[in-house]
Amino acid sequence: MPRPYEAVYIFDSTLEETAINERLTRFHTLLQAPGASGDGPQVNHWGKRTLAYPIKKRETGYYVIAQFDAEPTALPEFERAVKLDEGVLRFLVVANEGAQPVPVTAGKSDEDDDE
Repeated sequence: MPRPYEAVYIFDSTLEETAINERLTRFHTLLQAPGASGDGPQVNHWGKRTLAYPIKKRETGYYVIAQFDAEPTALPEFERAVKLDEGVLRFLVVANEGAQPVPVTAGKSDEDDDE
């Protein structure tokens, strides 16, 4: 059963956007089950950003966020392909558990009323 995931990629900023899109297409085809139809990944290009610290002697990177559904068994091959691509400086894949919880604000609790 497919699970929702979110991936963040930091590509080498010297790559053209067409080359980045080709790589993303190649990565995401590894995640699709054979014969599966449905929506592809939602891809959001953040563009070039300055890195907090140099990675592989690069000061800037091209950020891309992708949300997709995939079988957990497909992830090892996907991660292997991304690791072997020299155009990817860093990447992270996490399970997307849905909407973020609303933070609880500090305030007066019901227990304080008993005084």
